[in-house]
Amino acid sequence: MQAVVFEEFGGPEVLKVQEVPEPQAGPGQVRIKVRAAGVNPIDFKVRRGWTKGFIDPVLPAVPGLEVAGVVDQAGAGADFAVGDEVVGWSDGGAYAEYAIAGNVARKPAGVSWEQAVGVPVAGETAQRVLDLLGVKSGETILIHGGAGAVGSVAVQLAKAAGLTVIGTASPANHDYLRSLGAVPVEYGEGLLERVRAVAPDGVDAVFDTAGQGGLQESIELRGGTEQIVTIADFGATELGIEASAAGTATPAEVRAALGAQLQAVADGTLTIRIAETFDLADAAKAQELSESGHARGKIVVVPQA
Repeated sequence: MQAVVFEEFGGPEVLKVQEVPEPQAGPGQVRIKVRAAGVNPIDFKVRRGWTKGFIDPVLPAVPGLEVAGVVDQAGAGADFAVGDEVVGWSDGGAYAEYAIAGNVARKPAGVSWEQAVGVPVAGETAQRVLDLLGVKSGETILIHGGAGAVGSVAVQLAKAAGLTVIGTASPANHDYLRSLGAVPVEYGEGLLERVRAVAPDGVDAVFDTAGQGGLQESIELRGGTEQIVTIADFGATELGIEASAAGTATPAEVRAALGAQLQAVADGTLTIRIAETFDLADAAKAQELSESGHARGKIVVVPQA
């Protein structure tokens, strides 16, 4: 089968499409004929070797955490059968024609492959951090990077929970944030004054999905570092701000939450915006876009665009 492989750490140029052996499903796993693979910031960080001690890939490695497709092989004890349409987390990489997965949920009819593969990481991350922040209905939350893949899901989940949401984004994404029910503000110099103009009493919580600044202003808006969490700026711990990289939920709990969020997409109560779709040969371009921090939604790689 064809897969995107990197044999050394480095820039996007180390990603190559190669012919590799098809993986085989082990106990409790399924092999998936990949219809879409999600691109996440962790992908380029692993590729650059920045996650050593946290994620240590065995080279050569295939990138990709999120996978959506059709089960074509089921290992002993797997909960799904050949022909089932599923989405979830890959075991061993998803930028490929086939991928192995152990924790997946059924894809509802009517949800596109691209939309489906945009749910696992963004949905789990957004809900995990909102739970960690302990936000309650009637409170105000500031979400940095509100138009991104994780940020846009967090905005929608926060609105559904009864929060007032302020989202930072470039002016080009302000109408999109308004369509999700958030109050948009531009990031960069003058952020503190712009947020205070729309939230004169400050904010109750801050969720940083972007890692592109604004944390000092967030501390001032909160009057301290409590109820500020980042998923993108791990230098923030030096400021006393909590960084969240992984949750403590069981695989069954994660799978149940994914199933509920996929159903919300099917029902139209949760939307996933697709930034761009790339084929395997252009995986380097997909990761370049991800690394730029300017993707307007979910980036997806497919075996054939």
